[in-house]
Amino acid sequence: MLFANKLAMFYGTQELFDDVTFVIGENDRVGIVGPNGAGKSTLLRLITGQEDPEAGSVGHRNGAIGFLKQEADLTPENTLVDELWKAFPEALEIRRRLEEVGKMLETGEGDIMELVDEQTALYERYELLDGYRIEARIGRVLDGLGFERPDWDKLCAEFSGGWQMRVALAKILVSVPEHALFDEPTNHLDAAARDWLATYLKEYPGAVVIVTHDGEFMDKVVTKVMEIDRGAITTFAGNFSAYLAEKKARAEARERARLRQRREIARQRRFIERFRSKATKAAQVRSREAALEKMDILEQVRKAPEVRFALKANGRTEREVLKMRGVVKSFGDETVLVDVNLDTERGHKVCLIGENGGGKSTLLRIAVGSLDADEGTIAWAERARPGYYDQHQDEALDPNRTVIEEVREGSNGAPDVRLRAILGQFLFGGDDVFKPVKVLSGGERSRVALAKFLIQPTNVLLLDEPTNHLDRATRARLIEALASYDGTIICASHDPGIVDGIATHVYEVKDGEATEILAMRKIDPIGDDGPKTARQRREAKEAQEAANTR
Repeated sequence: MLFANKLAMFYGTQELFDDVTFVIGENDRVGIVGPNGAGKSTLLRLITGQEDPEAGSVGHRNGAIGFLKQEADLTPENTLVDELWKAFPEALEIRRRLEEVGKMLETGEGDIMELVDEQTALYERYELLDGYRIEARIGRVLDGLGFERPDWDKLCAEFSGGWQMRVALAKILVSVPEHALFDEPTNHLDAAARDWLATYLKEYPGAVVIVTHDGEFMDKVVTKVMEIDRGAITTFAGNFSAYLAEKKARAEARERARLRQRREIARQRRFIERFRSKATKAAQVRSREAALEKMDILEQVRKAPEVRFALKANGRTEREVLKMRGVVKSFGDETVLVDVNLDTERGHKVCLIGENGGGKSTLLRIAVGSLDADEGTIAWAERARPGYYDQHQDEALDPNRTVIEEVREGSNGAPDVRLRAILGQFLFGGDDVFKPVKVLSGGERSRVALAKFLIQPTNVLLLDEPTNHLDRATRARLIEALASYDGTIICASHDPGIVDGIATHVYEVKDGEATEILAMRKIDPIGDDGPKTARQRREAKEAQEAANTR
């Protein structure tokens, strides 16, 4: 059981939780939602005991707890399988001791009968821990998350950041704690791994708590949604879609009640003003005045602030923006890219899809020049001004700088008044710009990184998983801004909203090659001559077909 009782928590002057009480049962599947900075990750840390509340109590009872943070915490020199065995410390220690005892029996060292008795006890305990099935359990989880058998012997340090997060996720899943908490578990998963994880968690034998902005994933898994908003937690029954519908219904009902109350207040005030001077109505007037004073006035529901920004290309490139020919890249004995060819023209919005580790990030880094290819050529247009957004861009922020200092560092001398205006568009207003980066939530850090990136003068955007860690509203706004961007985009993403929302061309990066699997009509220049995104073109085509059948 997970619980909070009269929980209160502050960060400086910001109130995260005020008198919050809840219980999460042993078989509940709970999704926690709320805007960036509302306290979602903090709540998980409070439950696991990594932070202490200002007041009240919070925690778990009856069983172990597992917590997937947004950062992988792995031992770099461990192999993948050794890292997962760390989830079974007692079984691992028994294996080590059994090996020692076996060697001692072979060499005749020590009292043989005592060693045999110890060996027997160790085998019994190992069987009680279900130790003989641990390797099979590890194999099932690794297979579901997309690892192949040769990966088992790779060092954790050899995996990319996305795959390291999968290793951390696997450690939680194989240990099967009674309470499993996940902070953005789908950020680095492709579609196949997301589907497998959703199926796995639906059947999980314990409590599951998920912080995620992935509504589709929550629809498949959760049976309850807890919304954090301005220090309070409201619980909704059902999956994410049911939560949205119920939240909308509650807001509409509250607004109807507020309007009824306003009409009633106006009616009572008219009565009071009309009969204030009549002695025969004096008692009624006093009664109604007292009732109005005691009335709990219903305030209009305030809409949560959302990011507001637009993207504008800095200058116009030549028609041919980027030409990559025969690109080859290996890391040690592993060849990642083999003879990759990629042509990108002005106005193209290219999406790179494929499994983690397939080479999408490597291809972007070679294109932007932060990584050298082993073979091949990369030719940029003379007027191209590429900007690169790494999927771990927020990790490159200096935690000791303030928000405005961090953005100023990448602004090419822009005045602070402009920096503050841009940060305001990303919901950093007033004194928020002076917050140290180290106190920000993961989503807030992503907004700072995005603001710092977008302030640069570019006309070609190279984006690696740009929607990771963004809340739903910010993600939707970013997709909208990218769709209307008048420059060129090359984007690696697992987010179906990116592919559906902006792509003019889609390449699958697989087995070392980049294969064009979807080519839309070319757009040069971008203008007002029709729908530009994949989704818009599909909807326009369907509308035209429907019109033709009438």
